[in-house]
Amino acid sequence: MTELITAELVDLTLSAGTKDAAVRALAARMAAAGRVSDLDAFLVDVADREAQMPTGLEGGIGIPHCRSAHVSEPTLAFGRSAEGVDFGAPDGPADLIFLIAAPAGGDKDHLGILSTLARRLMDPAFTRALRDERDPQAAAALIRGDEPPAETPPEPPAKTPAAPDADAEGASPDTPFRVVAVTSCPTGIAHTYLAAESLERAGRDAGVEVVVETQGSAGFNRLDPALIAAADGVIFAHDVEVRERARFAGKPTVDVGVKAGINRPAELIAEVRALAERGETSQAAEAEADPDEADPDEGGGTGRGEGFGTRLRRYLMSGVSYMVPFVAAGGLLIALSFAIGGHEIANAPSVADHFVWTEGDSWAALLNQIGGAAFGFLVPVLAGYIAFGMADRPGLVPGFVGGAIAVTIEAGFLGGLVAGLLSGAVVMAIQRARIPTALRGIMPVLVIPLIGSAAVGFLMFVVVGEPLAALQRALTDWLDGLSGSNAVVLGIVLGAMMCFDLGGPLNKVAYAFAVGGLAEAGEGNLKVMAAVMAAGMVPPLAMALATVVRGGLFTRTERENGKAAWVLGASFITEGAIPFAAADPLRVIPSAMAGGALTGALSMGFDATLRAPHGGIFVVPLIGAPFLYLLAIAAGTVLSTALVILLKSHRAVPDAPGTTRPAPVERAPADAPADTGTAAHTGTEAATAADTAAPAR
Repeated sequence: MTELITAELVDLTLSAGTKDAAVRALAARMAAAGRVSDLDAFLVDVADREAQMPTGLEGGIGIPHCRSAHVSEPTLAFGRSAEGVDFGAPDGPADLIFLIAAPAGGDKDHLGILSTLARRLMDPAFTRALRDERDPQAAAALIRGDEPPAETPPEPPAKTPAAPDADAEGASPDTPFRVVAVTSCPTGIAHTYLAAESLERAGRDAGVEVVVETQGSAGFNRLDPALIAAADGVIFAHDVEVRERARFAGKPTVDVGVKAGINRPAELIAEVRALAERGETSQAAEAEADPDEADPDEGGGTGRGEGFGTRLRRYLMSGVSYMVPFVAAGGLLIALSFAIGGHEIANAPSVADHFVWTEGDSWAALLNQIGGAAFGFLVPVLAGYIAFGMADRPGLVPGFVGGAIAVTIEAGFLGGLVAGLLSGAVVMAIQRARIPTALRGIMPVLVIPLIGSAAVGFLMFVVVGEPLAALQRALTDWLDGLSGSNAVVLGIVLGAMMCFDLGGPLNKVAYAFAVGGLAEAGEGNLKVMAAVMAAGMVPPLAMALATVVRGGLFTRTERENGKAAWVLGASFITEGAIPFAAADPLRVIPSAMAGGALTGALSMGFDATLRAPHGGIFVVPLIGAPFLYLLAIAAGTVLSTALVILLKSHRAVPDAPGTTRPAPVERAPADAPADTGTAAHTGTEAATAADTAAPAR
């Protein structure tokens, strides 16, 4: 197995003023070592991950990382910066920068090594040794673990929590407080393990036994049920859904993002102790009073204080995130078939009965029928995974059955939404029932699928099916009939929603509405998809253009972000504008909304259509009225650019007679607090915390 890091991948005199420059310098070393095949494409993947959540940690550490198809093997590059680089940590810039690159299918052994490094970053002796090291070869060996850091204080031996006595009603006075925890992050490479190590160390300091289950890219080893049963409290520090959540039912639970587990573990332990003293349990525990009940309820656990609207959005986004790949595959195949054989190819006979290898129409019919088969799964998958988000695996069968019935009765996308919610609710109600011990073993494989499918089938066929089908037909007819001012108004609303929170809840609602419409035949649905994608491209493109036209109004970091925003905007990744909005929301967001609304209105007014749910400019050949479509995007981009420049110009302050300069400084002094970084950190984290279940865009 190739060494994870070598001396050639270490830069002890890293000179970079921005995080993009620092990442590029370290990535170039990876490319030179033959471990990154396409440097620019890899940097886009890193930027996409950075847009989800800043990777700076307290203590002067930056850990940009991603999984990428352009990485040949798990690799680590290390840079040490004398000036420090802002990675969005609340306490200022990072001087120790680790670029972690994992291949799209990274193997478990290598990912285990990466997780070990992430844990060692919480050791002050380790980071102190890296700051003092002068030899790249020795630094690489230290990171690999070939030699321990000097003067590392011995840690107390870890205690193995004993399982509770079968007849014990509670812990004895001498028994320490016990906590079990689960940590996870979107990529499962670094933050997952950093949070685990941070919680374990804080537990040792507080005299609390903390045992952590890391649900990372290398998989996860489930905690012993005896440990969970003995625990006095539970901490979830996660940015993706906790798997098999109902194992922890009946316990006081603190539910936070993964960064809270890294930055304030002692507070989380104190909070869960306070909950235990008051006898409070999570909503998930109340919904499932018996921890041995049925199968895990991953989605049903809501976390303390989570409102109904938040839970509902999470359930719906769970279904949409699983549905989108079917939409992408089916939609692109159908669009290609139309490009090759024309729209009449949809009426071609089955290629199983008639296929001529040398005829273009036969190939077009093949693509059309494969795409149609993929589209046939949209509503069942949507319903099945909404139910999965609510009730985990027991909800899948009733959900898929309800979705299939929605297709049968022509209730469409709306029917799938209702079928999924009904299925999840029915399964959760069954799980709450007190079941005799003898029947519990067959509940998840027989009783719940049987009763759940029968109940949902009855509701869909007899009770709600026909009204939903009628509503779906009315919606489709309305969209198909949209023209003139009505279409323009819808385009304005959808365009503004796409740009309001740049990948947040409103953005996802508009996107889900458009994607769901692709499952239904009709030009109106295709117009909606076109308007939504066009508007979503405007914010990053506008910010990129503004940094070129009036670069003096932006900090050096923002100008570097602007270079990446060109690619992100062209690829329909609205989140590329988040760094700008986080630093200056009152000027950036209204400007983006105005441009998005104009683009949405023009796209609808031009009757542009789009069957593909993603792709940006790369699917322009598949767009109806492509030149007018690009004109709509250009118009919205120019408007947003002009507005943001105008608003930022009013913020300029005098520098000398006859000159002006923007109020933000290029770089804060080394001993000053990193205000811009903190703002970016807070804004980005808030904008993305609710999106992990949704499709990445």
